[in-house]
Amino acid sequence: MSADPAAHPAPGSTRGMGKLVVVIAVAFLVTFSLVPFYRIACEKVLGVRLTKGPNEVAAVAAAPVASRWITVQFDGRVNSKLSWDFAPNQLQMRVQTGKPYSASYRAHNNSAHLVVGNAVPSIAPAQGSKYFAKTECFCFTEQKMQPGETRDMPVRFVVDPALPSDIDTLTLSYTFYQNDTLTARALAAGATTAAAAAP
Repeated sequence: MSADPAAHPAPGSTRGMGKLVVVIAVAFLVTFSLVPFYRIACEKVLGVRLTKGPNEVAAVAAAPVASRWITVQFDGRVNSKLSWDFAPNQLQMRVQTGKPYSASYRAHNNSAHLVVGNAVPSIAPAQGSKYFAKTECFCFTEQKMQPGETRDMPVRFVVDPALPSDIDTLTLSYTFYQNDTLTARALAAGATTAAAAAP
């Protein structure tokens, strides 16, 4: 009766499998041993710390960015096509970084019909814009004003304490533009409603 060759693998294949296992093990050990050398190279040669010790982590967590006082100035204007008056109710405020504040602008529609407008904000200097957060603002949505209407428009904001130390004044500006599409749509809807209500 002949022996089953699958039950008795050839000596050569067994040796090949053993060599493969050894190569994988050596590769793993070499790769693992490179980690300390990489850390040494980064810290000693490049001066880069890859980890922080317990004391450093605790010190960072216990040292919040200091709050300070800055000046926020306010400015408002309208595009020449928009028949509105628009200006801030206060020209400037002293604010403490990290704390919420409220300001407001006043708008008046001088035209004889309903107008929809959109406000576009800007912050100067530009590098301070990412540290100025508006939590509520009339610029988030379009503003619809009836003819002759006057309205106060609030803005709530907070200045990040991480604001660079060389910036002690920020200017918040708004420019109002007429939204022609929404104005035409609102006027058409008003005309339709008036026609339907007529006897």
